[in-house]
Amino acid sequence: MRIVLLGAPGSGKGTQAALLVKDLSLPHISTGELLRSAVKAGTELGQKAKAVMDRGELVSDDIMLSLIEQRLSQPDASEGFILDGYPRNLAQARALDALLDRLEQPVDEALQIDIDVEMVIGRIAKRAAEEGRSDDTEEVVRNRMKVYLDQTAPVVDYYAQKGLLSRVLGEGTIEEVFQRIKGVLQIRSEN
Repeated sequence: MRIVLLGAPGSGKGTQAALLVKDLSLPHISTGELLRSAVKAGTELGQKAKAVMDRGELVSDDIMLSLIEQRLSQPDASEGFILDGYPRNLAQARALDALLDRLEQPVDEALQIDIDVEMVIGRIAKRAAEEGRSDDTEEVVRNRMKVYLDQTAPVVDYYAQKGLLSRVLGEGTIEEVFQRIKGVLQIRSEN
């Protein structure tokens, strides 16, 4: 199964992806981790990404898509994957679909974890306090939410129009959310 995880910052995507990895035995493909690994390994793409990041700029869609393509070509991704952190906008969603079509690995499920904005702010503030992160102030979090709503939320509609979107309430315990996700995936695999 090829899954794209969607949701606002702090919605629990990373936590749920980790549980899905164990449950489904699929690799978790986090674009942030791909970037860090490529930079650390000093690969050609990693060097290009590092140069961009060192200038304080966002890594281009072309570089990200190339990193994703390299990762998807590894044997453990042949049966599926859980993609987290990408696509973040419509252009990336379309480019990802084109890549996956070329690789004959189309998305099976786009899973949106829905959560109340104020709850997200509370979660992130708690995480910031627990982890000593000073970059997660309320102002920063509210700005990230605005960026998400402006740029990433339209990706949800994109997958809905393709008939691939399922929505799961991201409130409750981690296990309650996970059980909802498993239920959605069970229904999808039966159809």
